[in-house]
Amino acid sequence: MILVDEIFGPTIQGEGATIGVPTVFVRTGGCDYRCVWCDTLHAVLPKYKSNWKKMTPREIIDQVNDLAEGPILITLSGGNPALQPLEELIALGHSYGHTFTMETQASKAKPWFRMLDAITLSPKPPSSGHDPDWNGLQNCLDAIAYTAVKPSIKVVVFDDDDYQFAREVHKRHPDIPFYLSVGNHDPKGEADTSALLSRMEWLIEKAISDQWYEATILPQLHVLIWGNKRGV
Repeated sequence: MILVDEIFGPTIQGEGATIGVPTVFVRTGGCDYRCVWCDTLHAVLPKYKSNWKKMTPREIIDQVNDLAEGPILITLSGGNPALQPLEELIALGHSYGHTFTMETQASKAKPWFRMLDAITLSPKPPSSGHDPDWNGLQNCLDAIAYTAVKPSIKVVVFDDDDYQFAREVHKRHPDIPFYLSVGNHDPKGEADTSALLSRMEWLIEKAISDQWYEATILPQLHVLIWGNKRGV
């Protein structure tokens, strides 16, 4: 059984390598991190566990099929979806023509990562309150080595320390497509889009002045469009 917080879509991916791509989100429940600025605490904290559903892979794919009515990109998110047993889900989804990408903080590596079509590894910066897990990131990359899985790395940047952390991540893994995303300082209240755009401008100017031309710098598109509304 898989713990599921919510399934929603079709919508678009709001950030990272598949930004703008139509997708259905399967958000699992449970996480091994407690980031201070987490915007999905409903999928993280044990106090919300009563809201999570225990679902079989068949039940999940049937719901995705009802929503999408055809093959679509399924985004596995959380929480940390790497904590769930997703092998059968991925295999069943592939049999219907769906493709899978997963977003994880790269703290847990699983053999079934090689069944994915793509994976976004998002190591958490200093502002999260967590120390860097360099071994976890490497283990996740090792889990998909010599496979067709397309990896990317995304770091959320709130401040200068986060930016320097992102530079270090890219230095260690220069051959992996790299994305920077501006952090949302108030995920529980009304989204301040003007502040987000201002920080976006700051991040662009900082990367350009450093001649860091390898990074792709993106907003959280879903926040700009829908604010902090859940399930879009």
